[in-house]
Amino acid sequence: MPSPAATDPRPIHPGRSRIPVLARLTSGLRWDLPASLVVFLVAVPLSLGIAAASGAPVMAGLIAAAVGGIVAGSLGGSPLQVSGPAAGLTVIVAGLIEQFGWPVTCAITVAAGILQVLLGMAKVGRVALAIAPVVVHAMLAGIGIIIVLQQLHVMLGSEAGEAALHNIVALPDSLAALDPQAAFLGAVVIALLAGWKHMPAAVRRVPGPLVAVVAATLLSLPFNSDVDRITFDGSLLDALSLPHLPQGEWTAIAVGVVTIALVASVESLLSAVAVDKMHHGERTNFNRELLGQGAANVTSGMLGGLPVTGVIVRSATNVEAAARTRKSAVLHGIWVLVFSLLLAGVIQLVPQAVLAGLLIMIGIRLVKVADFQTARVTGDLAVYAATLLTVVFVNLLAGVLIGLALAVLLVLWRVVRASIHAEPLGGTAEGRWRVVIDGSCTFLSLPRLSKVLAAVPPAAHVTVELDVDYLDHPVHDTLEAWRVRHVNNGGSVEIEETGTATLHAALAGTPARGSSRSALRGGFAPWRSWQRDAAPLPAGAAGHVPAPVRSVLNGVDSYHRRHAHLLRPHVQELSTFQDPDTLFITCADSRLVPNLITSSGPGDLFTVRNVGNVVGSDRLEPSVEASLKFALDELSVTSVVVCGHSGCGAMTALLAGPASGQKASDPSPDGKEERCPVQSWLDHGRPSLESFHAGHPVQVAAEKAGYGAVDQLAMVNVAVQLERLQQHASLQDTVRSGDVHVTGLFYDIATARVLQITPTGISHLDPLPRAEELAPA
Repeated sequence: MPSPAATDPRPIHPGRSRIPVLARLTSGLRWDLPASLVVFLVAVPLSLGIAAASGAPVMAGLIAAAVGGIVAGSLGGSPLQVSGPAAGLTVIVAGLIEQFGWPVTCAITVAAGILQVLLGMAKVGRVALAIAPVVVHAMLAGIGIIIVLQQLHVMLGSEAGEAALHNIVALPDSLAALDPQAAFLGAVVIALLAGWKHMPAAVRRVPGPLVAVVAATLLSLPFNSDVDRITFDGSLLDALSLPHLPQGEWTAIAVGVVTIALVASVESLLSAVAVDKMHHGERTNFNRELLGQGAANVTSGMLGGLPVTGVIVRSATNVEAAARTRKSAVLHGIWVLVFSLLLAGVIQLVPQAVLAGLLIMIGIRLVKVADFQTARVTGDLAVYAATLLTVVFVNLLAGVLIGLALAVLLVLWRVVRASIHAEPLGGTAEGRWRVVIDGSCTFLSLPRLSKVLAAVPPAAHVTVELDVDYLDHPVHDTLEAWRVRHVNNGGSVEIEETGTATLHAALAGTPARGSSRSALRGGFAPWRSWQRDAAPLPAGAAGHVPAPVRSVLNGVDSYHRRHAHLLRPHVQELSTFQDPDTLFITCADSRLVPNLITSSGPGDLFTVRNVGNVVGSDRLEPSVEASLKFALDELSVTSVVVCGHSGCGAMTALLAGPASGQKASDPSPDGKEERCPVQSWLDHGRPSLESFHAGHPVQVAAEKAGYGAVDQLAMVNVAVQLERLQQHASLQDTVRSGDVHVTGLFYDIATARVLQITPTGISHLDPLPRAEELAPA
């Protein structure tokens, strides 16, 4: 009998899964069901504590937990994130309840959810991540301190005030009126939570907050009515309530809506980023996450629940419990709902001091020493401190705004300021001076620039090193005016532009930050592009120095000043040994720089250079033979590279034969013939010339690619040298076994690109250059 699927006349959409709906719904439950139970056990006490700290009805925390799990879990963009009431919103919600009452606060939650949905539809999810993390960390730390200051009074058996300063001032009075039973229960919770991480792994599978709340509640039962316990009227269904529209104070309402929407969104998105780092599955869709969080807040506010946000504690618990899909978060919300409907009476047995102890530990954990240390190391301590103090002693919104403003100002200060200093060369105050300008030089740098230039003696010979990535017109005018004035006073000024922004560009149009690498101007570019014939000698050089040597000395001086300190950490461990990966055989041509075209540094290449990058004809040339043996036996290189280049003089000489008027051999003083050294050396390339004339496959491929005869021969020469190396006794076995790889390269000088050469052809290692790239400047 044919299967139902075979006889079903309904067409199957080509993109639709054939997996039955029931199978899709139950897939992953093996891991998600246990994980959801663990998260549920963590969420219940946390939700109760956050509701109590916010001054909201206790059931509002459970409503938010259920809605966060079911709605945000189903619609959100982070599959493993768990949402619910969060400690980060406690202070905000408490302030709104104090100012407007609970029903209006629910309306504000609904409006905040609508704003989140609009933000998600506008696809600004990733933009919200542009908020400086140091501000978020300081905000959470400030909230943690506020929670601790409030709940300390509750744990001591007293009433907590609204303002942090009031709670600090009233702390001695609360200590004087200490309730021993409440303090004992709170201390039990704190002790259990602090020591839970030291328990055996099998014991820690049970959530610590649940154990602490249950244990302290059981200890409190003999106290009967002597301890204040959680109280509420009616069941969860009775706690459901519709929001009330406010009666005025619209500006304050709008501020509350924006505050809840932004804080909830940022906390959710940052939590989602953290969750993504904890697993290797599906990544977060940030815009969808905003939509899910907004829908959850609309639903929670309409039902009389607290604001909802992604919670890192529950999310981390979910990942650690091996959840695989969003079903875990949804199921956790269902378990919270079932518990609230059937076991609500159990909640009224929990003493307030027990939840206070739980919240104190939550608050303490929001103040992370690692965040403080990071802010100190990265220079953001002022932003961290200002944000934290403003959140604690003013309000959360003011703290976040001040923190963001300071963070932006700090970034501007770091980005737009330039390092400017002047120093005498050779210890002579009236001799040669150097002025160094490094960074982004704008009109904001003019006070510092004018001060430094004024400190240079009038008759000094000055070199201005302009290593900047941004330079505007006011800076150009200031430098030019000073240069003219300095020259008129008998001095001289030499300007070296090694950065990506130039004085000429400052006059040519709108200033723009340079996009090229400064190292290509002052490090790898030819001397003629950044040195002048009249460039001053480095300090300590004396006497007449020929111009070519002066270029070398100036280059060394530039290296010492610009690059040595950057290179030093990388070469310190190489000071006693070398361990290169590659033997690099290439031509002696000055235009070919092996480390540049291979993006390598000190210790990477064991380089052998000779005219024409040859390894020998009948047998290996002695220097190549010695280098190969040393590289294989002593350095254990894993690859050998032969690299040729375009416009090779050796290949040109091979094609042309002996130069006009030059004989391959000349008589020596004793009457014997003596071969010309150049022609003798070129004998190593004769086999390559013969292969070229015989139509070597590489020659055919190079000709098809449009290369001229000299470059075709240079490529054939690389292929022939590769064949000779692979036939060498020292390499045959290791190449065959794969321990050593032999590769051919060809550097096309005109396009600054590298091709790969094989014994049978050529291949491009990157896309062919565009026509505009080859056009002369």
